[in-house]
Amino acid sequence: MPNGYEIAVYYFPQWHADPRNETVRGKGWCEWESLKEAKPRFSGHEQPKIPQWGYYDEADPAVSQMQIDAAADHGIDIFLYDWYWDMSPGFNIAGLEGNSAQATQTGPFLQRALEDGFLHADNRARLKFALMWANHQPVSRERFDAMTEYIVDHYLHEKNYWMVNGGLFFSIYEMNTLVRGLGGLPETRAALNSFRAKVKEAGLPPLHIDAMECGLEQMAGYRHAELVKYFSLDSVTSYVWYHNLAAPTFPAADYETYEADVPALWEKLAEECSGVPYFPNVTMGWDPSPRVPQNQPYAHGDYPNTFILMDNKPELFEKSLRQAKQFVDEHHTTPRAITLYAWNEWTEGGYLEPDTVHGMRYLEAVRDVFAK
Repeated sequence: MPNGYEIAVYYFPQWHADPRNETVRGKGWCEWESLKEAKPRFSGHEQPKIPQWGYYDEADPAVSQMQIDAAADHGIDIFLYDWYWDMSPGFNIAGLEGNSAQATQTGPFLQRALEDGFLHADNRARLKFALMWANHQPVSRERFDAMTEYIVDHYLHEKNYWMVNGGLFFSIYEMNTLVRGLGGLPETRAALNSFRAKVKEAGLPPLHIDAMECGLEQMAGYRHAELVKYFSLDSVTSYVWYHNLAAPTFPAADYETYEADVPALWEKLAEECSGVPYFPNVTMGWDPSPRVPQNQPYAHGDYPNTFILMDNKPELFEKSLRQAKQFVDEHHTTPRAITLYAWNEWTEGGYLEPDTVHGMRYLEAVRDVFAK
């Protein structure tokens, strides 16, 4: 980006029909159905969220073209696609059910938003893209190798794949789950090195491997910095504030009060991950209540029965964007990259796409901070 910042937003791709979803949920199902069915769970709860662009099919290149233009016009540089591989039949992305089970050999899942939509949009050169492997289930070494071959063949050759410090950016959501599937730390290091070698053999720039700090956190007994060094990671970032900050109240928590603790969180994570850049995350909102069956009570418990952030005004989101900008400036983060949650996590209450209440105001906040 001309102003020296790189703004990457997470893209959740369950807004198109996928054959694996259809076998369980019916013909044409996508997560818009969960959003449409959402209802208020308490006084003042704003549900359902209604997209200003309607209930689009993101596998349509024309929809991708609209998304790309809106993102690029408002200071966003990269779509970080949540990317799935070998998900078990019936695995519920929405509720993350079954994440302890070994994944089955089913290949890519929900990839059509990227492969049929984004990569066929006429204006795709306006944005870069990269993968954030959402590895909610363990995979074997054989299936890891099959996955990395697919990634090299289908994505890493693309001219607008995001390069970070000279490397092709690839983020891993749950390092702990990867280690569990591969059988241990040495086996995981060997698998990652094989991926790096595979990229080199393809004549491509080196691989830049990033890890979500939440996945490192789940590996009890090891400090972040130890794991970063052991796996030769190139950077660390976060997906959403919810992973790190508990709310004092349920079911509702005040966004402004909650976000006050975020700058200290960034400092803590940057210190824990010393040795590589830590890219701070700014979260637009949090409300996974649409992912709880609407005929069930919204009772405090495990995800998705979590707290809900209320009153997340666009100006408060903008405040955190400015704080993130200050953070990467003061830490001389290279590159000055910031991740945003999220482009379209509608059923988790995190989205920059326009809704019928605030319109384009969240995108305008990004533009006001980074595009001028």
